[in-house]
Amino acid sequence: MTTMLSISGVMHFVTPKPFVAVVPRSLPGKEMLVAVSGVAELVCAGLVAAPKTRAIGGLASAALLVAVYPANISMAMRSRRQSRGFQLIAWMRLPMQFPLIAWALQIARESRPVSS
Repeated sequence: MTTMLSISGVMHFVTPKPFVAVVPRSLPGKEMLVAVSGVAELVCAGLVAAPKTRAIGGLASAALLVAVYPANISMAMRSRRQSRGFQLIAWMRLPMQFPLIAWALQIARESRPVSS
């Protein structure tokens, strides 16, 4: 999870154009939203990486994955003019988001101190 979030977060700044392109058209300030989501991914990666903050990092990561789901839906819906390969990836991302959310929640659950 840490690696995935770190790579994605960095890519928001290295190559922001693909991320800007998937922001739903109805939202203003697309570049700012991409930057904010990139920072959020990097923060979540850091929280998950540190044992003391891993539980909150898992919850924050799950929330972030839910929050960006509309962008994935937007990308899939607008992929008609793209290559078949791009369309396949865009549509496959939708169901793949759920195991990622479950993984983040599992990280949160497993990282909580056990009560005696």
